[in-house]
Amino acid sequence: MRIVIQRVSEASVKIDGHIHGQIGKGYLILMGVCDDDTEEDAEWLVKKVTALRVFDDEQGVMNRSIMDVGGDCLVVSQFTLFASYKKGNRPSWFKAARHEISVPLYNYFCRRLSQEMQRPVQTGEFGADMKVSLVNDGPVTICMDTKNKE
Repeated sequence: MRIVIQRVSEASVKIDGHIHGQIGKGYLILMGVCDDDTEEDAEWLVKKVTALRVFDDEQGVMNRSIMDVGGDCLVVSQFTLFASYKKGNRPSWFKAARHEISVPLYNYFCRRLSQEMQRPVQTGEFGADMKVSLVNDGPVTICMDTKNKE
């Protein structure tokens, strides 16, 4: 699994012109799933996301987690995180998981993140044409990949 976490002061996702998910301070998380991802990958990401310390403390140092600041999450599926661009200029998506793998893992991640945070997690709609808006705070953008646990 790959995610891109953006610390935001606000974010939303629209589908067919209507707001489907919206948050204030927190994380916009773009999520891609590949064929060999598992629930264990999702669990690792949930632990990392909730413990990641990128919010400022009283001294202005990034030392607080989303749990510490009571932030929210908006999770949007994005298979393009697994784009392969090695040959030519038109990316291929062969690394992205099929729906029967990615949809359950996306839902599992969102459910577990919500449980861990003890509040609802906002989402997009898997496979929909979504319009994502955000105000990146910082900017702070962090990429995580369960196949490359740095």
